[in-house]
Amino acid sequence: MTVSSAFAAAIPQDAPAIAVEAPHHAAAVEALVDRAFGPGRFAKSSERLREGNHKLDACSFVALRGDLVIGSVRLWPVTIGGKPAAFLGPLAVDATQRSAGLGQALVEAACAAAAQAGWSAVLLVGDAPYFARIGFSAAPAAKVVMPGPADQRRVLLKALTPGGDEGFEGRVAVA
Repeated sequence: MTVSSAFAAAIPQDAPAIAVEAPHHAAAVEALVDRAFGPGRFAKSSERLREGNHKLDACSFVALRGDLVIGSVRLWPVTIGGKPAAFLGPLAVDATQRSAGLGQALVEAACAAAAQAGWSAVLLVGDAPYFARIGFSAAPAAKVVMPGPADQRRVLLKALTPGGDEGFEGRVAVA
């Protein structure tokens, strides 16, 4: 057995694939997000940044098991005090697929694509201990103001370039 075939044999046959979200995934992504967050998601301040906005197609990903969408992450263009950033959310993983690292893999894929597309930083509102493992921090987002109520401890930034998370101050708005 060669090294590459030994490696391939170690990957489970039913391991999910991560791919750029295609238009035909949209309905399944919306259904997944609805199951994950329920109708209360529309009341969140993060939703204000997605309304009337367009997702960054090349930076939005799905996790697939066969043709079934089992995870999703989307990025959106925003400005923070006039300075551009990518906004991550929602991140959703099917309840039966959680705790396997799939959410982290989706976020890492989205951040890598955003870096390749020239974005300097990614902003999100989420669980600081979870997202800290992927390089997000509350410190560079201390002066970032979300549209509507948000727990400031959950407003996080990740640099995609050296110093890319510096100088963000002010209100977050649709780009």
